[in-house]
Amino acid sequence: MSVSKSSLGALMLGALGVVYGDIGTSVLYAVKEVFHAGHVEYTPQNIYGVLSIFVWTLTIIVSLKYVTLVLRADNHGEGGLVAMLALASQAVKDRPRLRRGMLLVGIFGTCLFYGDGVITPAISVLSAVEGLEVVSPAFKQAVIPLTLVILVGLFALQKHGTAGIGRFFGPVMVLWFLAIAALGIMHILTHPEILLAISPHHALRFMWHYPGITFIILGAVVLCVTGGEALYADMGHFGKKPIRIAWFSVAMPALILNYFGQGALLLADPEAVKNPFFNMAPEWALLPLVGLATVATVIASQALISGAFSVTKQVIQLDYLPRLQILHTSEKDTGQIYIPLVNWGLFVAIVFAVAMFKSSSNLAAAYGIAVTLDMLITTVLTFFVIRYSWGYPWLLCVASTGFFFIIDLAFFSSNLLKLIDGGWFPLLIGGAVFILMTTWKRGRELLTESFTNHALDLRIFLNSVLSNPIARVDGTAVFMSAQPGTVPNALLHNLKHNKVMHQHNLFVTVRNHELPWIEQEQRLETEALGNGCWKLVVNYGFMDDPDLPRALEQLKTRGVALDPMATSYFLSRDIVMPTIGAGMALWREKLFSQMHHNAGSAAEFLKLPNNAVVELGSKVEI
Repeated sequence: MSVSKSSLGALMLGALGVVYGDIGTSVLYAVKEVFHAGHVEYTPQNIYGVLSIFVWTLTIIVSLKYVTLVLRADNHGEGGLVAMLALASQAVKDRPRLRRGMLLVGIFGTCLFYGDGVITPAISVLSAVEGLEVVSPAFKQAVIPLTLVILVGLFALQKHGTAGIGRFFGPVMVLWFLAIAALGIMHILTHPEILLAISPHHALRFMWHYPGITFIILGAVVLCVTGGEALYADMGHFGKKPIRIAWFSVAMPALILNYFGQGALLLADPEAVKNPFFNMAPEWALLPLVGLATVATVIASQALISGAFSVTKQVIQLDYLPRLQILHTSEKDTGQIYIPLVNWGLFVAIVFAVAMFKSSSNLAAAYGIAVTLDMLITTVLTFFVIRYSWGYPWLLCVASTGFFFIIDLAFFSSNLLKLIDGGWFPLLIGGAVFILMTTWKRGRELLTESFTNHALDLRIFLNSVLSNPIARVDGTAVFMSAQPGTVPNALLHNLKHNKVMHQHNLFVTVRNHELPWIEQEQRLETEALGNGCWKLVVNYGFMDDPDLPRALEQLKTRGVALDPMATSYFLSRDIVMPTIGAGMALWREKLFSQMHHNAGSAAEFLKLPNNAVVELGSKVEI
């Protein structure tokens, strides 16, 4: 029992450090942005109404939608939009048109994650550093340079991994939640009546009297739940129970106390609206609070950056992106990865965002539209999961998800008002990534069609070749094949130039599935072709870490012993030729050709030995 409790406590601590960093730092800017725009008049009733909307937004979207409903939709223990997309697409696999449309919607939602990944670190770190302006207006000119210095350091450290500092994330975030709760209590004690804002009638009264203003401020209110999707995305790391307990026992109470404290401060001093969070602190605590807030926002940004690496690896294995260089930063934890292209791509976009928008208030105009659209897509996918995968009655599914759909739609519609002021920025990033992903996916489908139409049957070819005397050399040859049962170009090149075959020949196809994990006993499919030849299919899920030599070690139990010193790997790299006509638009074919040319090495991705032979394949028209 003590071990179980200790494990639960450790997982809760980890969840507080990773899952709740983003939503935990939203107190820095959410209230400020609602009142700063000037739409809401400073009256006690309006402050009560806005705070009530905050409380019930947190309750409905985070507590009810994500914690109660969405966390149940795990894909073999994994969460996140990619996992839910795979789960939903499997549930409607007998409906190809619906499945195709759902995949496009889900992939677009995944692409929006990159847009959110640019805005979140920028607004979080910038809003923390802006606390220096409360300390002294003289610090105003230093806010952007200091923000950029912090971001440079954060992204430069990524190649070293977070295993060493990751253990401090939980304790720091616990300190952060205690600090924001204490600040809130300190001001609530001066105006304890502010606690009455927990009643939903204050929110309903505000919405009844000011429907237009309510619709406008929803674009700022949603800032209090940005990061809520992390509860589902990180479920595989910590589990449902620790995430739920951490939310209800620590994160949610601390957030609500702080929001009420900010409300109490505004009742006493409306001028504090310029930066209500930092104005809550006594003068002696300002600098330490700025430091703690900066560390907390760095942790929130780190969680999102690590999430970007993980999501990129998943979509690569689902074949929506070309192979990229993926470096493992930990020998013990295969989930600790670093993708240089993603890291520095995010960095450039974030620096551009900070330089272009210049303040957290301006960035708030760009924030929210991608998050609310992702929330909307999650709700839609959840419907298909509970209807077609769980088999619940249609009416119950519509009622449960329809309620959340209407709320998500209201928040998204409100954020559309910010489209011109900056909302276009994350949509532009998400749209660009979507074009890349769909172009790669369609290009791979065209390549597969071309290979299939021109491929030679492997069994017939081997029987023809081996019916005539041919020199056989010792050792094992592993030929990578795009399609099982077809002759790989690498074999044709080997026969043409070397005119020999190895004693043992393995024709291997790697197949990725819409499942997070593939069990070891299902990893390898084998079929003997005779004359020392085998056809193999190696199965991976989108969360698995591909390692072909390790997978082939299972052949020992099936009578095929591989000697690493006598095993050679052969791959071919084909040249894609864009053509006018069938297929894609010419510009997309050229884009795919360039992506294919620059794609990372399959040998490196599959962890093949350094002596793997990569030969130039044939020219393929698409």
